[in-house]
Amino acid sequence: MSDGKKGFIFALCAYLLWGILPFYLKSVAHIPALEVVAHRIVWSVPIAVVLLWWLRLLGDLRAAFTTPRMLAMAILTASLITVNWGSYVWAIGNNHTVDTALGYYINPLVNVVLGSIFLSERLSKAQMVAVALATCAVILLTVSSGGLPWISLVLAFSFGFYGFFRKTLPIGAIQGFTLEVLILSIPSLGFIAWTLTQNTSHFINGAPHDTGLLLFAGLATAVPLIFYALGAKLLRYTTIGLMQYIAPTIVFFIAIFVFDEPFSHVQLIAFGLIWSALAIYTWSMVHEARKLRLEPAH
Repeated sequence: MSDGKKGFIFALCAYLLWGILPFYLKSVAHIPALEVVAHRIVWSVPIAVVLLWWLRLLGDLRAAFTTPRMLAMAILTASLITVNWGSYVWAIGNNHTVDTALGYYINPLVNVVLGSIFLSERLSKAQMVAVALATCAVILLTVSSGGLPWISLVLAFSFGFYGFFRKTLPIGAIQGFTLEVLILSIPSLGFIAWTLTQNTSHFINGAPHDTGLLLFAGLATAVPLIFYALGAKLLRYTTIGLMQYIAPTIVFFIAIFVFDEPFSHVQLIAFGLIWSALAIYTWSMVHEARKLRLEPAH
């Protein structure tokens, strides 16, 4: 099997697992979001460390822990992903799954804006139109609901900034994820210990199946991330860019047809604007990639 096919399968598995993640998060909706996130972090650590040991990459972690700048950047990215995870867990548990899908649809356009602001990357005309349409969608939702679509924006911007700063971390994807969960495991273990002292721990004091659900949090978190890291390594950036819409599309359909969340006409118009923006953005991305491939031939 070619690297391209392997990469596609890895990435597809990651996006499919992320797409069905709301089913798991609904099953733990009765547990506070902070407790779920703490267990996601703690039970991801052994999986990530064993994988690094198997790949003989544990030395990279030692280097990271002895490099202050790298450690500081990892603390920042770990904080951003915690905000993202916490918001996502809370949103699914409180019947805002549609808003989470919108957030991850907006995310690629947020990345374009961040690149323009912080990296002085020039926006193409197509990208400007895409960002303008997405802005119109946010304004429409704000006016109709009387407030900003905070859940969508927090998810889009926290993941956008996470990706932006993660690129500056000079370490591989799997090593970076392991470093982040190791850093986060310290406050997470502290929080879990506090729930034990308060007799509010669902891991110990909850129903028997709660223990199993919280243990499963590590697999639900680490496995898709590892698949994604392996896929991204083998695929072109444009291919990953096109595939990133798989997860929010699955989440959107689950929200409407399985969770039966309300979906107003205004939301339909807003999503229509976002989908149009993404179609334009995707076309421009594919067009630019094709131009770059053809340039050496001239």
